[in-house]
Amino acid sequence: MFRVKICGITNVEDALAAVEAGADAIGLNFYERSPRFLATPVLDRITSALAGNAVQKVGVFVNRPSDLIAAAVLAGGLAAIQLHGDETPSDVAAAVQGRWSGSHAGVAVIRVRRLDGHGLEAVAEDLAACRAAGGCPAAVLVDSYRRGAYGGTGTPVPWGELAGYGRWLGDIPLVLAGGLTPDNVAEAIRMVRPAAVDVASGVEAEPGKKDPFMVRDFVAAARNELAEQGLL
Repeated sequence: MFRVKICGITNVEDALAAVEAGADAIGLNFYERSPRFLATPVLDRITSALAGNAVQKVGVFVNRPSDLIAAAVLAGGLAAIQLHGDETPSDVAAAVQGRWSGSHAGVAVIRVRRLDGHGLEAVAEDLAACRAAGGCPAAVLVDSYRRGAYGGTGTPVPWGELAGYGRWLGDIPLVLAGGLTPDNVAEAIRMVRPAAVDVASGVEAEPGKKDPFMVRDFVAAARNELAEQGLL
């Protein structure tokens, strides 16, 4: 399981900056309406540039057909698939069972839930439905909700609502996203104590282009606080 993910990587330069900063995962966005959408030729270049590197590549998918997800897993050597859309519990179970990753062993499934006012109780109900359908995700990523948007909004999640999340998630790790920046990630970790943190817009110079100094500062702040809290 990664601890710090830099999401929305769109070019080789930003991928290498994330690795140099100490991130242990990068997010590659396959949602065509996102300013961080990653086309296949760029995926190939990033994959080549990171050959032999231990950084985990996580594919971000929004309501994509399973065959396209499987193709991306194979092309990018993805360690995980992040279901960031309106996928059903049955979809999640199918992905967990390997039917959405071309049966490539070891590909983790991350379920994204956007908090829309129903809190973690709704997340717990969703996990129960996933379990009943035949498979629970390896982690739940909690993001902020904005109608019609699938991540990258820069809006913080109400951290106070996530304290004690283990009551709802059990032993499933929580990945915290939504409005994180180099300036607030340490406080967020102290309040929520997540298993991992995820950032996209909070380290960008402009949509789709990272600021390497912000990436460096975010990773340093996150890893320092995770270590301080005994979470590394």
